[in-house]
Amino acid sequence: MNNRLISIVILLGLVFIGLSQSLYIVNERERAVLLRFGEIVAPDIAPGLHVKAPFIDKVRIFDGRLQALEVPQARFLTLEQKAVIVDAYIKWQIKDVQRFYKATNGDLFRVKQLLTARADSRLRNSFGGLTLNEVVSGRREEMMQSITDNLNMVALDELGVVVRDVRVKKIDLPEDVSDSVFRRMASEREKEAQEYRSKGKEMGKAIRANADRERRVVLAEAYRKAEIMRGEGDAESAAIYAEAYEKDPEFYSFYRSLQAYKSSFNSRSDVLLLEPSSDFFKYLKKSTGASSTASDS
Repeated sequence: MNNRLISIVILLGLVFIGLSQSLYIVNERERAVLLRFGEIVAPDIAPGLHVKAPFIDKVRIFDGRLQALEVPQARFLTLEQKAVIVDAYIKWQIKDVQRFYKATNGDLFRVKQLLTARADSRLRNSFGGLTLNEVVSGRREEMMQSITDNLNMVALDELGVVVRDVRVKKIDLPEDVSDSVFRRMASEREKEAQEYRSKGKEMGKAIRANADRERRVVLAEAYRKAEIMRGEGDAESAAIYAEAYEKDPEFYSFYRSLQAYKSSFNSRSDVLLLEPSSDFFKYLKKSTGASSTASDS
């Protein structure tokens, strides 16, 4: 009985081993090839459950998703022979899994070596044909697209992978160049600042001159209006005085004389040297007003 149980367990174990060696799964994120004695018999296996000959066939599965490859920092020279330190990366993906396996034997390290070497060569050539300003801003996008297209053709033909994108993460200047560039930039900014200051002073002078001119115009106009109003007031006052004088000339003359006396004898120290017959004392010599004047005449 025990021997029969052991035989069943051994049989089940062999069946399990046989099935595990015969069945395999490829999911949607993977690319796979089937090998028989080292030769490719199925170059691009579709996703799903598959059967293979146990102990004879071998399956190599690779990541079929988009992958990122960091390109080591490198020192390149621009068109004007200025050194820059470039840090870039590559986005790549397996396209032709059969060619990929034949070119690299499935070794991802070799893929990265080959892509890095080819990317470095193309970056060096591209940077050498552009100025520093074009690299930083002017034609950088155009340069990256050209490198991507060129590297993609070579990678697809040689390695069976497609290069989706090549991007520069950072561009630095060497320390020996950074100081001189910084000084030049500081000098340019100082020159620009001086130009802005000069323009500001010139505009300030123009604004102040315009404000002074407007001030003089406003004051002149106000003075003109004030003089007109003062003249109109004086005319109206004179008209009122004339009208009052015409109603009672004698009273008006008497009132004006009193005002003159008041102004002349404002303090005890005031002294006037006049002849007694002067008209100034006309009303001081009379005790009556109009009747006395009429009788004298």
